[in-house]
Amino acid sequence: MGFCSSLVFFLCCGLGLWAQPLTLRNSFVRAFGQSTVSVKPDLARVEFSVVTQASSAQDASSQNAMRTSNVLSQLQTLLGTNADIQTVAYSMSPNYTYPPGGGTPTLIGYTVSNTVRVTTTDLSMTGKIIDTGIQAGANQVSGLQFGLKDDQPVRAQALRLATAQAKAHADAMAAGAGMHSGGFRSIEEGIAVQSTNFPTAGAGATTTPIVTGLVDIQASVTIEVDLVP
Repeated sequence: MGFCSSLVFFLCCGLGLWAQPLTLRNSFVRAFGQSTVSVKPDLARVEFSVVTQASSAQDASSQNAMRTSNVLSQLQTLLGTNADIQTVAYSMSPNYTYPPGGGTPTLIGYTVSNTVRVTTTDLSMTGKIIDTGIQAGANQVSGLQFGLKDDQPVRAQALRLATAQAKAHADAMAAGAGMHSGGFRSIEEGIAVQSTNFPTAGAGATTTPIVTGLVDIQASVTIEVDLVP
């Protein structure tokens, strides 16, 4: 009888010892933090497209090549032969007319598009670059973006701030439950880079005015933290 009682007591104590840690280990809180760090850009990217149309693919391509070559030449004259200019897209597509009510479409010509990107660290040249490209034969400005040569330090700052906010939220929720936050179970990050820039109209302006605005580095952090007594 004494042996059985001791065994029952041992099992009960053993179950009690294991039950408490398992409950704590499975208790956690999930928290979210976010932060935005805004800085002045030090890089500008302008994309020009030369779009031509002709009745034959050869004519459309030849016209496009001639105009694009002039755009590149004028941009290199403005920025120097070592300017950061690259082709980022090229396409040729057929053009059709479609008869009313359906039927077989008729081929009427071709459209060729050549897009080049100019990257500069002299932001004061942005408006002049746009004007030069258009005057040289580009008929679309397909992109204007301001950014950073190296955004890693700003990303790290935004992530630190977002993580601190998430940890503060976790601490507050743990305190509300009468507990404390413990070690991290997991942490997930998210980063978004946005630039705000506005072309502005100026009466009598000889160069297209550009306001560079700011570059926003947005970080989000989601954490899971253990709850401890």
